[in-house]
Amino acid sequence: MQTAPAPYVRFRLSIMMFLQYAIWGAWLPILFSYLSGHLHFTGEQIGYCFSAGAVGAILGPFLAGQLADRTFATQKILGVSHILGAVLVYAMGMTGDYTYFVALSALYGLVYAPTMALTNSLAFTHLPNRDSDFGPVRVWGTIGWIVVGITVGQLLFRFHTPEGGSTEAITAAQNAGRAVAFQISAGLGVLMGLYCFTLPNTPPAKNAVQNTAWLEALGEIFKQPLLMLFFIAVPVSMIHQFYFVQADGFIGGVQASIGEKTWFDTTISQVFGVGGGLMTIGQMTEILVLAMMPFLTGWFSRKQLLLIGLVAYASRMALWAYAPELASMTGLSQLPFVITGIALHGFCFGCFIFVAFMIVDENTTADIRATAQNLFNLVIVGIGTIVGSIFAANIVGSWAKEGDVTNYQKLFSVPMYMALGCFVLMLLLYPSKRKAA
Repeated sequence: MQTAPAPYVRFRLSIMMFLQYAIWGAWLPILFSYLSGHLHFTGEQIGYCFSAGAVGAILGPFLAGQLADRTFATQKILGVSHILGAVLVYAMGMTGDYTYFVALSALYGLVYAPTMALTNSLAFTHLPNRDSDFGPVRVWGTIGWIVVGITVGQLLFRFHTPEGGSTEAITAAQNAGRAVAFQISAGLGVLMGLYCFTLPNTPPAKNAVQNTAWLEALGEIFKQPLLMLFFIAVPVSMIHQFYFVQADGFIGGVQASIGEKTWFDTTISQVFGVGGGLMTIGQMTEILVLAMMPFLTGWFSRKQLLLIGLVAYASRMALWAYAPELASMTGLSQLPFVITGIALHGFCFGCFIFVAFMIVDENTTADIRATAQNLFNLVIVGIGTIVGSIFAANIVGSWAKEGDVTNYQKLFSVPMYMALGCFVLMLLLYPSKRKAA
């Protein structure tokens, strides 16, 4: 790790993070509603569409990580990957064929998923202090997600929400309009690809122990605390998928079903738009958590931060499972409870996933860090996403269906209990030392 950062390196890395997550945030939050409401894919087909994109996260450690740790400069791999990804995501928004969409999703995951870990490893390489510097840089990825999410939400609200229409007509128009998200993502992808070639040079390490980086990384992962962290990350990423697969439909349904709107409900729609726009509240709290990370890492151990994240996961699912019924019984608006659940996303991501990437970096040697980051990405965005998408959309989603209506109490109670189980496992089995050496 460098002792001093290159000129303006924090600013340059912040732009990188902004574009990296704006690309993904444009279309991921609205994907379920687009596939189900506009393309009319079945729940099983949607589960496979989400899972196909995770293939890249599985292959990433063996392709992008190996290349970055042993062959090519990281910024060059990022540049080529994002330009290819822009072409693929644009094509995803132009097709209505299930087979073609699944194939494009798999190819897109192959080139995009590894870039999330590579931007982390590039940033860790050029920042002098992991605890104090990475949070303020990574927070710009969250800002990018917010900006593009609100942009898409406003476009849907302003140009794809017919006035005076029925709930069904409004929902259909908004679902069709969600195609614009893929076009926005493609434009950002081209911009990111070109920008990556200007980033600080990050060549492969010259002190490699062996040529196959992923084999060396596996040897370090099968030690505590990484062993337990990788194990618990699978169910946590499955819980995470309930948010990305089911939240847009749940939130949009609450907004569309509100009859005589209060000033609060009207203001929320005016500011955030619908669906994915409202979900950016979670990224706003994420900014607060990441901005506080230099202090949180001093106040709490890594284990305590991970446990806080798991409590947030369980609390969000509990709110969405039980608060709407309570609101209906008492005559209160459901929207404040929904927004509170969204806001907890900042603690879910910041205290678990963000801290987990820091733990991976500080417990691996320099010559395999890109591969180690990609291996953790394999668990979070790969295995967990594939299993979690099918579990959330096909298995639990079908079980919670009552005719054409989803029983969200049944649906969200499943990830709630999963999060509580993960909390107990983490509490009992994760090492309690304050910080790795």
